[in-house]
Amino acid sequence: MPLAESQENRIGGLAMKNSLDGKLVVAISSRALFDFEQENQVYEQQSDVAYMKYQLDRIDQPANPGVAYPLIKKLLSFNQDGTERVVVVILSRNDPVSGLRIFRSAQAMDLNIQRGVFTRGRAAHRYLTPLGANLFLSADSADVRAALESDFPAAQVFANSFVDANMHPQELRIAFDGDAVLFSDEAERVYKSQGLQDFQQHEKEKALAPLPPGPFMPLLAALHDLQAASQDIIPVKIRTALVTARSAPAHERAIRTLMSWNINVDEAMFLGGLPKDGFLREFEPDFFFDDQLMHCERASLACPTGHVPHGIANP
Repeated sequence: MPLAESQENRIGGLAMKNSLDGKLVVAISSRALFDFEQENQVYEQQSDVAYMKYQLDRIDQPANPGVAYPLIKKLLSFNQDGTERVVVVILSRNDPVSGLRIFRSAQAMDLNIQRGVFTRGRAAHRYLTPLGANLFLSADSADVRAALESDFPAAQVFANSFVDANMHPQELRIAFDGDAVLFSDEAERVYKSQGLQDFQQHEKEKALAPLPPGPFMPLLAALHDLQAASQDIIPVKIRTALVTARSAPAHERAIRTLMSWNINVDEAMFLGGLPKDGFLREFEPDFFFDDQLMHCERASLACPTGHVPHGIANP
């Protein structure tokens, strides 16, 4: 076999070995994973050069955990038997020099993160396609919106959310809003244009017609597959909740939609417009996703929160 052909085969074999196919892939920005708010002020108030120097001067000082740290820590625990089921990739507008501190911080926190893409201020979302990401978390609104437009589940993190990384160490808890998050915003458009009474009647009449999937349906499906693949192997379990402003009779269509996808949630809260934060405090999720800023702002006082800027509530 010629040398060039032999090298090509070895490289091709390595690429196949390192394929991300069949794994749950999370792309996350540095500000979502770590508390870089003080560093970000240097960037915004001075320059990217000053920011680079600030990060380099602190290269051996691990950053504090950020809003998505509990979620990432628990997701990576699904690899604890040596089988790589979850892959976390740093996808950041940071420069490569600042990336040194990011990787060192991950190592200090015992996060097995081996891959990273650093774009020094340029849009990062375009790398979601070769990654085949199941989720993108970032503090940058433009990247998040662009990711959603490209059909990737994405959320802008509330960097100052309440975070407790020690809750429920053997359980990964994730809460989702319904319309415009798990489901499309079809029904929400009726509510916005015609009011609550017509919305309730519309959903009652269409109770047997599944809602089209929303941007986070693929993530819920991936979590469902991850739980099935690791059941009886990994002690950490996944617990999901639907937390929605819907109430009876509009609840039935939501439940039947999940049934049509062959996906279960462990808890469902049909709150009829009640504030969600109190219920989230009781559920204690590692992350909560909602499309409405009003709900996110309140929820961020109770748990790690991400805004999904999708649907009619986010023109």
